[in-house]
Amino acid sequence: MCKQAAGKTPAPQEYQTMFVRWSAAIAAVALLSGPALAQGTKPTDPQIAHIAYTAGVIDINAAKQAVKKARSKDVKAFAEDMVRDHEAVNKQALALVKKLKVTPEDNDTSRTLSKQASDKLAELDKLKGAAFDKAYVENEVAYHKTVNNALETQLIPSSSNAELKNLLQTGLKIFQGHQQHAEHVAAELK
Repeated sequence: MCKQAAGKTPAPQEYQTMFVRWSAAIAAVALLSGPALAQGTKPTDPQIAHIAYTAGVIDINAAKQAVKKARSKDVKAFAEDMVRDHEAVNKQALALVKKLKVTPEDNDTSRTLSKQASDKLAELDKLKGAAFDKAYVENEVAYHKTVNNALETQLIPSSSNAELKNLLQTGLKIFQGHQQHAEHVAAELK
């Protein structure tokens, strides 16, 4: 039985674990069932560009928070890598949409992701020290799994522009590396 169900407040570690699981579930639902990605509805290239860019901004903001708050040098280094890599991919994405004369289209999926990310940052901001480090890295593992799955199963297959598809495929390879790196850092924190 969950301690909370028994009328007790969860221990900090239990709260962190519940938070990370909740965050991953929310991100998965937003990415995979949002109106732009609903079954039978293929997102347009402008929507895909906006969703992908938004996902990158979300990870940049989380990483910047971690650079400021993390206690572990490995967590800080990982966060610095996330800022560098996601800013580089987003820069390439902006250059591509400009070249193609495509205006990224805001959509329910990207709006939902942004709102949930804002809530998540506020929750992480309440944690300190090792508790923050663990929650941030576990969230990064879950977030990259979700984003990588969405890229593989929804965004890349739905993209009709070859250059956009290529950028998304390159991003997927980078983000798969991020997931592995996050899993390694998470294992080191245990």
